[in-house]
Amino acid sequence: MSTLALSLAPPRSRTTARVTFQVACAVAGSALIAGLAQVSIHLGFTPVPITGQTLGVLLVGAAYGPSLGIMTVLLYLAEGVVGLPVFARNAGGGHDTGLQVLGFAATTGGYLWGFVLAGALTGWLARRGWDRRFRSAIGAMLLGEVVIYAAGVPWLHHALPALMGKPVSWQTTFGFGLYPFIIGDTIKLLGAAGLLPAAWWLMKRAKPGEPTDD
Repeated sequence: MSTLALSLAPPRSRTTARVTFQVACAVAGSALIAGLAQVSIHLGFTPVPITGQTLGVLLVGAAYGPSLGIMTVLLYLAEGVVGLPVFARNAGGGHDTGLQVLGFAATTGGYLWGFVLAGALTGWLARRGWDRRFRSAIGAMLLGEVVIYAAGVPWLHHALPALMGKPVSWQTTFGFGLYPFIIGDTIKLLGAAGLLPAAWWLMKRAKPGEPTDD
């Protein structure tokens, strides 16, 4: 099955046009994630902020498919590494940049790498039609969120002792990097799960009977 973005792409026979389209999608997708990252709230007790970027990652992964989704998220990370202010603001109001943001000592580095995995997984599920109905889209977005936390929480657990100057328990890590975000991320995944089927419905209304490009 085709993903939403690739169903709009030029046919494979028009190689240059198709590659140009995919590059434009990657740039636009990275800009979407970066824009949503600026919607952030710092809770004070944890170095991990509440941000909108997870919503962007889920949407990009499901709409683009695994390959283009991975490339888009990697482009987003690369933009931050080279110094562009694309990541969520830090507690001081500035933007952390550079390769150290993705390093093993960075408290949010695991979440950022988890975005790559989530983009791949939601894209893979979208290729199998999970993004076309609300119920299955919820499952795809939920699994994407699980992957982000599976990477982010252990990474945070490793980085917290250096930040706090003492060993921390897993319960403390969950209190810093998981529990405060469950409600917000549930809202975001429901939003993403609703937008994708709606976009497919609109496209079918605009182009009835048109075959999709696998």
